[in-house]
Amino acid sequence: MNRIFGLALAAVVFVLIDLYVWQAIKLVMRSSSGLTQRIIGYGYWGLTIISIIAFIGVFTYMPAAPPVKASFRTFVMAGVFIIYISKVFSVLVLFIDDIIRFFKWIASFFQSTSASKPSAVTDNLQPVSTGISRSEFLAKSALALGGLHLGGMTWGILSGAHDYHLRRVTLNLKNLPKQFDGMTIAQLSDIHSGSFFNKTAVKGGVEMLMKEKPDVFFFTGDLVNNIAPEVKDYIDIFSKIKAPLGTFSTLGNHDYGDYTDWASADKKRQNLIDLMGAHKTMGWDLLIDEHRELKVDGEKIGILGIQNWGAGGFAKYGNLEKANANTQDYPVKLLLSHDPSHWRNQVLPKYKDIDVAFAGHTHGMQYGVELGNFKWSPVQLRYKEWAGLYEEGDQKLYVNRGFGYIGYPGRLGIYPEITIFELKSV
Repeated sequence: MNRIFGLALAAVVFVLIDLYVWQAIKLVMRSSSGLTQRIIGYGYWGLTIISIIAFIGVFTYMPAAPPVKASFRTFVMAGVFIIYISKVFSVLVLFIDDIIRFFKWIASFFQSTSASKPSAVTDNLQPVSTGISRSEFLAKSALALGGLHLGGMTWGILSGAHDYHLRRVTLNLKNLPKQFDGMTIAQLSDIHSGSFFNKTAVKGGVEMLMKEKPDVFFFTGDLVNNIAPEVKDYIDIFSKIKAPLGTFSTLGNHDYGDYTDWASADKKRQNLIDLMGAHKTMGWDLLIDEHRELKVDGEKIGILGIQNWGAGGFAKYGNLEKANANTQDYPVKLLLSHDPSHWRNQVLPKYKDIDVAFAGHTHGMQYGVELGNFKWSPVQLRYKEWAGLYEEGDQKLYVNRGFGYIGYPGRLGIYPEITIFELKSV
């Protein structure tokens, strides 16, 4: 019953959005021929009907069982999402005109009704219109903005989804032994193999990473969307990632199968065992609330890895106390923890001896703007640390923007990331 109500409510919202945008379309095409107006009308409302049917059909006949790979369901939902988010942009502009009209209507009640009667000479004079009205200008602007956004989101699927960006970051650590000065670490996060639709492009991203010849490799969680079999077709690609000092990984919130309905607890448990086995098959050392030692010429630093620990409703499986036990002799500690909220909620207040935390999780929402030092994404409304390097005192957090994608099968403005860190002693 709740699902039926939700779908009905969504359909009503979609129709209201379409009606609002349709008013702008009618205004813009009012000088067009009757045939043109009918063609545009049939096309516009035909797309609306198809979108609503597709939306309801996906949730009715393709329930949220996870796909093993990029599926028809994913692209249908992405199409509906892109179309209506773009229309919402148009609605926001159109709302400006409605606000102006509303205040003019209010002001009309306060205007004097005793204005002097026009003379016979001026009575028949009408203002000469030049250019387009404010309403028509805003209508055209609204439709242009919506169309631009629609094109951008489409381009984000065709190009942005696999437009891997290599980011180089220097980590200055005051207690770093000289033997580790200049050591490089490569980080990937949020692979989400169940969403991939271009295996050749994914292979190219891994090759881009390996050309850097990192000394150490970190993977900070979310190998799959929901179930272990999603990674099966990509094990041969990610097993190519090697590093002489170690390849270390940890789990993210999507790796536990928490977003899937399981027939039994045993099946869910087996799914996690299978996923952990995939890490082992690829040659990745999966850290489950534990630590490892990196040793170079007699000097050591610690690598800690915990299970997912997230604020705001995400599971807190991780046990940092356990991972940090018996690490007091390491001059530098590097932590793999999927969710960046863990850093502010537990690491900063309780573990001052952890120098750098490496996270992912946010994807930068796969949508936003990055120009030089300026960056913006809606995800920052939820996460204070959501992309890039953050520092408080001597402690650092790096949030990787993610290698893959989920939901929207693309990237617009916030691109998939391969990070190369260089450790420097100061």
